[in-house]
Amino acid sequence: MICRKRASFVMILGCVAAVFFSCASSSANLKTRFFEAENCYADLSQNPSRQQYRSYWQRCINAFLDVYEQDPAGPWAAAGLYRAGLLYTEMYKHSYRSADLQEAADLFNRIVHRFPDSAYSARAKEQLAGLSGKTTVVKTPATAPPSPSPSEDKIKARYFEAEGCYSDLANAPRRQKYRSYWQTCIDGFYDVYKSDPTGPWAAAGLYMAGKLQTELYKHSYRQADQDRGVELLQQVVREFPQSAYNEKAVAVLGGISGASPLVVSDAVSPDDPADDPYCMPPPETTPAPPGPAIVEGLRFWSNPAYTRVVIDTNKQVEYNHNLLKHDPRQGKPQRLYVDLAQSRLGKDMSRSIPVDDNLLKDIRAGQFTTDTVRVVVDIKSFEDYDVFYLQNPFRIVIDVRGENGDKAQVARAPDEVLPPSTGPKSLAEQLSLGVRRIVIDAGHGGKDGGAPGYRKGVHEKAVTLSLARKLADQIRREIGCEVILTRTSDTFLTLEERTAIANTRNADLFISIHTNACRSNNAYGIETYILNIATDEEAMEVAARENATSTKNISDLQVILQDLMQNTKINESSRLAGFVQGSLVGNLKKSYSRIKDKGVKQAPFYVLLGAQMPAVLIETGFISDKTECGRLIDGSYQDKVCEGIVRGIKEYMRHTKMAAFSPGGDG
Repeated sequence: MICRKRASFVMILGCVAAVFFSCASSSANLKTRFFEAENCYADLSQNPSRQQYRSYWQRCINAFLDVYEQDPAGPWAAAGLYRAGLLYTEMYKHSYRSADLQEAADLFNRIVHRFPDSAYSARAKEQLAGLSGKTTVVKTPATAPPSPSPSEDKIKARYFEAEGCYSDLANAPRRQKYRSYWQTCIDGFYDVYKSDPTGPWAAAGLYMAGKLQTELYKHSYRQADQDRGVELLQQVVREFPQSAYNEKAVAVLGGISGASPLVVSDAVSPDDPADDPYCMPPPETTPAPPGPAIVEGLRFWSNPAYTRVVIDTNKQVEYNHNLLKHDPRQGKPQRLYVDLAQSRLGKDMSRSIPVDDNLLKDIRAGQFTTDTVRVVVDIKSFEDYDVFYLQNPFRIVIDVRGENGDKAQVARAPDEVLPPSTGPKSLAEQLSLGVRRIVIDAGHGGKDGGAPGYRKGVHEKAVTLSLARKLADQIRREIGCEVILTRTSDTFLTLEERTAIANTRNADLFISIHTNACRSNNAYGIETYILNIATDEEAMEVAARENATSTKNISDLQVILQDLMQNTKINESSRLAGFVQGSLVGNLKKSYSRIKDKGVKQAPFYVLLGAQMPAVLIETGFISDKTECGRLIDGSYQDKVCEGIVRGIKEYMRHTKMAAFSPGGDG
């Protein structure tokens, strides 16, 4: 009997010890996370340029909030909340958004309510006292009796008032483009919860606030909006386990984890864009759906000397590629294959696509193993090839070039037979240097609206299309080149398709037209980009926005960019950019004041990747700036912009001719 008691005691002691060491391990892990968050803030505090971007602040704030979320009752929970609140107050000094102060106040109030015995409770009260007057703060002095809750009827009325707000918004698509309308409804629901956090309407109010916050994200594409929505929904799950809204919150959270990537369309315009000093943050990559990747489709563009193949998947995958030699014994041609790990073939995708051009026979896809999809390109002949990936959405690009394909020396079949010309030769004919066909790309389009303008209703996609049309007309009239527009209406094109159009149509120059965006009052000016590794953070941010991806993905791309640059015309692109930038700025300065020359820069733009001719991307001005937005939608100003670009192209052509016929010139 004594032995049994001892054995039982030893078992109990062992269990207690296991629990103790498990808790100790968890605590140590949270301590590590807390100091990782501290390091994030320390790095940010030493980098003034990064402090101008919300994404860097949000990264550190989320790291502190994660410490709390991992163990809401643990020893590091109050510290995580407190530091997150402090960072919101620090971010306010750069953003001047009252919503940031309100977030800080909410976090400090949470500490006061949930951790009254913590040392951070007193600190939180001090911060709340400092915030008094700057934002609406719920004060709860330790000595004051709790204030009576509003009557249930009043809270019910508030809830249905918020419901009415949401109903009106749901039936007004135009209002859905503006943050202020969403925020009014969200605040209404959240106020229902805050008024009586344990009352019968609390769970409903908190759930609806979280749900609307996630719906706002579908229009704004700001990761902070989705993060806030997730936080509120998780709060419903934690605080109301028996409520019917618990199950609803879980369902919405499950949908977020499996959501397909969102495009930057119908972007939410702030009520006053000039009030926000942050440059337009690039959209963050949407969390990948669970399970294996799905290979959703194959696309290709082709001419006799160049073929681009794109493999579309629903999330990022690891892949490898290899070139197999011609096998006459088995009757198999030379083949290039790409293996996608942890992948499955989509149910409705075509398994075989005939190409049958000078380079490729066909493209085939199959389930090579239970967890590997193999895409095979059957090759007739080729000179070289590149395989790389693009993000948001993830896709793998295969560029195959024939002999001299990178120089676009393929004989062109004319679109129509023209009679011999007896009139004066065009500038292109006089120069006889092959600049006979120019592709102009109007940035964005369709569901991709680009950057929203300072003026409501103005979007980048419309401005770039208008500029591209005018530029095409001027080039045809003054230079005599054939001009091809990647789009002539409000249609959506992928970035890789735009480059493929230029390559397959054997363009001699590729010019992509865009407008810049930043919410700083001081941001204005004109700049021209070429494809290369970015040398400064601002260029990285611009490339991330135009690529509709994150700066992290841009950094990843730069690692492989060196291998892709060997087939691009960096020097010629740089010369073209220099002439265009100089002529554009010079021409505008003749007629307008406040014209800023931001120079020629370089960055890894998707739309320039793989271009086989001199290629530039022109940021014609800041659509987010009051003055430049007004000018960019003015027809006369657009004419001057195009006039400057055409002069730059002419100068490039003249200097290219001089270099070609000078001693030692190599063209």
